[in-house]
Amino acid sequence: MTAPPAAPERPGIGHYPTVADHWANGPGDSLTVEFFGTSSMLLRAGRTAVMIDGFFSRPSMQEVVAGPIAPDRETVDACLRHAGIDRLDAVVCVHSHYDHAFDSPVVAEKFQAPLLGSASTANVGRGYGLPEQLLRTVHDGETVSFADFDLTFVTSVHCPGDVSPGEIEEPVVPPAPYAAWRSGDCYSLLVRHADGTALIQASANFIPGKLDGHSADVVYLGIGMLGKQDPEFRREYWEQMVRNTGARTVFPVHWDDFMTPLLDGPLLPQPYVMEDVVPAMDFVFERGRLDDLTVLLPTLWTPLTPFTGAPTDKSPSC
Repeated sequence: MTAPPAAPERPGIGHYPTVADHWANGPGDSLTVEFFGTSSMLLRAGRTAVMIDGFFSRPSMQEVVAGPIAPDRETVDACLRHAGIDRLDAVVCVHSHYDHAFDSPVVAEKFQAPLLGSASTANVGRGYGLPEQLLRTVHDGETVSFADFDLTFVTSVHCPGDVSPGEIEEPVVPPAPYAAWRSGDCYSLLVRHADGTALIQASANFIPGKLDGHSADVVYLGIGMLGKQDPEFRREYWEQMVRNTGARTVFPVHWDDFMTPLLDGPLLPQPYVMEDVVPAMDFVFERGRLDDLTVLLPTLWTPLTPFTGAPTDKSPSC
């Protein structure tokens, strides 16, 4: 008797439209964004290059559970070479969990770039041996200006079910248990360039009204754990981040399995043991269709011009 097929480890996501298949870049002198999984990305424009999070080591589930863990500097260097990154003006952490802040001090040290984030992020940097002159703590509403774009930090909250909440009050010295990287303060990040404004919302949660008065053309929308929330939460999250900011393009982020190697690509969705990402993806693509917005999954290692580019079709799926 033939055994029934084994249940899949993770959902299939090949039917969702992607940047690689449905986006045409605009002029090269605009701001470009290159995606590295989770909420890690590189912002480049003119003379300015800023890394958001920059999580490259991505220790396996077995390594994380067994602990302690430490950055893999060879992997970090290999990923930076693969992306062609040879300088940075800053490294930004939107919060201090290990899937955001784990490699950030390593990248900051390599390029002697300041590490920007909360007081908790600064303690991560101290534990890695970064000098104080490379640590910059930001505050709610603060704008940090570079030659070609500005970053505004707006206090936000982590998605429900934070597995390592609270502040980091002492330096984190790796190797350490994954829970040592506590979330600390979380931020919504507004990137303002001459061609437009992008909102980076890495964590699927919101403070009602906190972004009132802010607009965005594009949202990088974190959907991790969004599928586990009730329909009203999902609707309000979309309302606060997308409709209220006036965005016309949405790139869902933080949906991939961040315990698989980046250089082995392509990105895989979270396994079922962690989360079923399909309810969240179905929600954002359906809301995009109803609101006549472009929704596309960003593609690993693929720079795009979010403000001057355009979808290559307007089919119902994108």
